[in-house]
Order: sequence, then structure tokens, then C-alpha cells
Amino acid sequence: MSSRLNKKPILAICYDFDRTLSPDEMQAQGYIQSVGYDVAADFWKKSNELAQENGMDENLAYMFMMKKEAEGQLVFNRKALAEYGSKVELYPGVEDWFERVNKYGEENGVEIEHYIISSGLKEMIEGTPIAKYFKKIYASSFYYNEKGVAEWPAQAVNYTNKTQFLFRIEKGTLDVNDKTVNKFYKPSEIRIPFRNIVYIGDSDTDVPCMKLVNTYGGYSVGVYNPDTGDKSKVYRMIKDNRIKYFVAADYTEGGEVDTLVKGIIKKTAEHEKLQQRFYSCDEEAKEYFGSQN
Repeated sequence: MSSRLNKKPILAICYDFDRTLSPDEMQAQGYIQSVGYDVAADFWKKSNELAQENGMDENLAYMFMMKKEAEGQLVFNRKALAEYGSKVELYPGVEDWFERVNKYGEENGVEIEHYIISSGLKEMIEGTPIAKYFKKIYASSFYYNEKGVAEWPAQAVNYTNKTQFLFRIEKGTLDVNDKTVNKFYKPSEIRIPFRNIVYIGDSDTDVPCMKLVNTYGGYSVGVYNPDTGDKSKVYRMIKDNRIKYFVAADYTEGGEVDTLVKGIIKKTAEHEKLQQRFYSCDEEAKEYFGSQN
């Protein structure tokens, strides 16, 4: 692992998806209706009851339900899920947000990387127009047979195992099967220290990630729907020290998210200059004492 000394700092912005970048669950924006549920809440009620009655992970339960309810109605494959994903509504400003914030980072000497950490479906997120902007999409996904039809869950992302992906992003071990994520790294070797990680989410399922980012000096941000103006969740999260900031989920230029993240980028640029100086002094001192032996 090479040292990060004298390299451009990287700021990782990690997002939940449902109700963070989109105002509703992705499955409720076409898929659930196409398999016979006029009211999306009925699907979720049945899915949650399945999980409760069988001691089942709720994410595995909804994935099972999606596949089961599709039988005889549609071909449940990657292409179909991507098509549903292409119709998912996004919050204002999201579609041009990534290019704008990347440009601002470049202007301030900070490289920006975007990541999804979601309990939603990876295949649907990959169908959205913003998928190309993410360095990695960590989300629930299916295993597909030789005909391309979904057969079994390949990955189920729930609120507790979401945190593993933050450690992968921190160390640069992005492949989900890369076991070197558990190796020790010197501070100067860490690719993206937690102080340079932003986590943006909306609900209790994001709390473990928010708490972890907070604990290690990063930035946890709660968002709320700008149309309803309901801040009850973010008020509770800031009261419980889960988040540092809350903003309306409006990503347009000059909006609250835009202003906050730009402030974080500027702070990162200045702070990392000092941090690089510290690492340089520390390594020089170690070389000096090492040469005395």
C-alpha cells in the first residue's frame, strides 16, 4: 500500500438512495404497481409480515416478494429492473449535481468520489441516469442464471452491514470479496480517511453509518423532503447525535445541500494541507531516529 503523502485529497460523498436522492422507494415507482398492487403500502405490509413470521431479514423478504409476485406477469431479469430504475423520480437538482460538485472540487484541489450505500436494488439504481457518476454502487442485488433471469439474492444490504462499505471506501478495498479490508493501514496509507467522508441519508436505516462517520470525524447529513417540510426524523437524529447537519433534499445550485457540501470541500482542501504537513514531519522524524540505530 503506497503512502498518500503529497497526493490530492479525496472527498467521498456516500448516499443512501430512497428518500435521499429520490422522494420514494424505487420499487414503489412502477414495479410494485406492475405486479398488481394499487397501493404500494400493501406490498410492504405483506413483505414485512413475511419477514416477521419467518425470522427473515426484511431486505431478503422484499427481494423474495419481488421475484415471487413477478411470476406469470413479467420476466424478472436485469433488463426489466433497469427499465424500472430509469423511471425513478429524482429530487430537484440531482441530475446535474454530480458534475457541478466535481467541478467545484477540482477548482479547490479536492478530488470528489460518489458512492451509493443502499438497501434498495443495485440493478434499478444502475438503470437511473445518474448511475454513471458513482465510483461504486453498494446495494442489494440478485444472482442471474444463464438466461439472465434472477434466481437468488447475491447481496442483501441492511442497516447494520451498510457500515462495512464505509471501511472499504476508507481503505480503497472496494470489491465486496476483498478481505484485505481487515488489514492494518498506517494513517498515511489510508486512501480516504473518515474525516473526508460525507454520508447523506434520511432515516433510521442510515443511523449506523451516520454514527460511524460522526465518531471518526466525518460529516453525517440528514435530509428531509422539501415538499412536505417534515423535519421530525432529522430533528430526532440530531438530538441523538446521529447527524451533524440537516438540509432539505434539494440539490439545485445554491440550495442547502449545495451550500453545505461546498463548505465541506473548502474545509477539506485547507485541512488536508495541514495534515500532509504533519505526515511529512512525522515520517522525516522517524527516518532520522531510524538512521541512529
